[in-house]
Amino acid sequence: MQGNQRVIDYLNFLLGGELGARDQYFIHSEMYGEWNYGKLYDRIHHEMEDETEHAQAIIRRILMLNGKPDMTVDAITIGSTVPEMLQLDLNLEYKVQKHLKEAIALCEQEQDFVTRDMLVSQLEDTEEDHAHWLEQQLRLIDMIGLQNYLQSQIGDIS
Repeated sequence: MQGNQRVIDYLNFLLGGELGARDQYFIHSEMYGEWNYGKLYDRIHHEMEDETEHAQAIIRRILMLNGKPDMTVDAITIGSTVPEMLQLDLNLEYKVQKHLKEAIALCEQEQDFVTRDMLVSQLEDTEEDHAHWLEQQLRLIDMIGLQNYLQSQIGDIS
C-alpha cells in the first residue's frame, strides 16, 4: 500500500525519537542496576521495552506504507544522579508527547486514520504510563526527600 509521503517522513522523525528514548532508558536502567536500585531498574527497563515496541510498530507501519525506515537515533542525554535522570526522562517524554500530537494532526489532515489510531495508542501510553509515573517519582522525592526515596528503591533486579 502506498502511503502519504508526509506521513512516512513524520513517522521516520518519530522513529528517531523512539530509538533515542529506548537508548536513554536502557542506559539509565543499567545505571540504576549498578547502584542496586532494583525497583528503578525494573521500571525503567520496562520503559525501554515499551519504547522498543513503539519503534517496532512505527517501523512496521512505515514498511506497510512502502516507506523506508530511517534508523537514525536522536541524541540522548544521560544523567548522573537519580533526580536528574528522572527529570531528563520526563523531559524526553514531554518532547515525544508534543511530536505525537503533531503527527496525529498530520494523519487526520492526510486522512490516514489507521496510522492516527496507532499514534493515539502510543500517546496514551506516553502520557498515562511513562510521563505520569516519572512525575510521580519526582513529586515523591520532593515530598519525602531524596534519601528516603532512594532507600525505597533499593533491591535486587527482578
